[in-house]
Amino acid sequence: MSLRLDDIRELDDQDPLRAYRDLFHIPAHGAGQQVYLCGNSLGLQVRSTADAVNEVLNSWRERAVEGHFEGNRSWTRYHDLLRKPQARIAGAKPSEIVTMNTLTVNLHLLMISFFRPRGDRNRIVIEQGAFPSDRYAVQSQLRLHGLDPANGMVEIPANDERLTDESVLEDYLDQHGEQVALVLWPGVHYATGQRFDLGRIASAAKRAGACVGFDLAHAIGNVPLDLHGWGADFAVWCTYKYLNGGPGAIAGAFIHEQHHGPSDLPRLDGWWGVDLQRRFLMEPNFHPAPGADAWQLSTPPALAMAPLLPALDCFEQAGMDALRLKSIQLTGTLERLIREQIDGGVHILTPDDAERRGCQLSLRVRSGRAHGRALFEKLQAEGIIGDWREPDVIRVAPVPLYNTFEDCWRLVQSLRD
Repeated sequence: MSLRLDDIRELDDQDPLRAYRDLFHIPAHGAGQQVYLCGNSLGLQVRSTADAVNEVLNSWRERAVEGHFEGNRSWTRYHDLLRKPQARIAGAKPSEIVTMNTLTVNLHLLMISFFRPRGDRNRIVIEQGAFPSDRYAVQSQLRLHGLDPANGMVEIPANDERLTDESVLEDYLDQHGEQVALVLWPGVHYATGQRFDLGRIASAAKRAGACVGFDLAHAIGNVPLDLHGWGADFAVWCTYKYLNGGPGAIAGAFIHEQHHGPSDLPRLDGWWGVDLQRRFLMEPNFHPAPGADAWQLSTPPALAMAPLLPALDCFEQAGMDALRLKSIQLTGTLERLIREQIDGGVHILTPDDAERRGCQLSLRVRSGRAHGRALFEKLQAEGIIGDWREPDVIRVAPVPLYNTFEDCWRLVQSLRD
């Protein structure tokens, strides 16, 4: 039996997380609100964000330089406030988490440490159709070591549906693993919405003797993670998508505890990576902070970190298990509505297995790019906000913290019309 609007509204009435929507600013559209389905690109603002930013501004105004050391949230330790919440979301130990820089900066810094080509072991393996920034970073790191990206960057092919099976990567590593220095892989593919089995990928890389790092831009705050348990060497992520940290927000990084402490692992050092107990002694030699903090370079920007604090509080209150359960229901309902009402006109690129995806569905209009782009613009004009990815993909992501089942219904009615 097909879903009706009454069924959809009953799902919203029964949603145990429905109150969290009221914690966010939903942009207006006409006399109502947008159907905002673009949290995979930029999450919405938590209503208490301005208070968190103003607290930093007030401390600056009233304490000036002493704000680094005084107050309930002194700036010197501000990043510590973000450590445990992100560790819980990432499946890591708090000491393995550091909040710093932005995603691609962190990716470069950690590839300095974990891409160490030696002899024939000099390749970096990525997926076909990787996010451009990852490709650029990989290519430039290879050049930095005097290597040709045409030979050193290996792209594991996708199938005709643009999806990549982990077995194809495993087969490559079984045959050529002795030539691979680093496997760099996404948690969720930005264009297709495919979720990867990162534990399986980490195991395959380790069997081949390679390091393994993950780009979690579309996975953090979206799907369950177990970075410590999987044995990943490192991971990086942005916080402005599902974590709702604001445009261009400060990013996060994970470095497994096996790499902490005295090591011959290379690293670019900076003053803020010095152990806090010695930092202000201004010594000539570098004494690394314990854990992932040793990879810090410069003074953390408190104003940039402040918006992330109330956003992470939402995750702490709701819990990732409950958010994941609602996410499966939301995206599953959206998929069902599309198949019931407009399956002939729209192809869903994203896997239909809930364990193989997060919030996002990637849609292609069967009649071609021109019609797809026109449809995307029609949705925008009606206040239904997704995003467009070339050459022909409309991405929509019902986010469990603030989207409703009726949001999914309204999208499908507009698509059908």
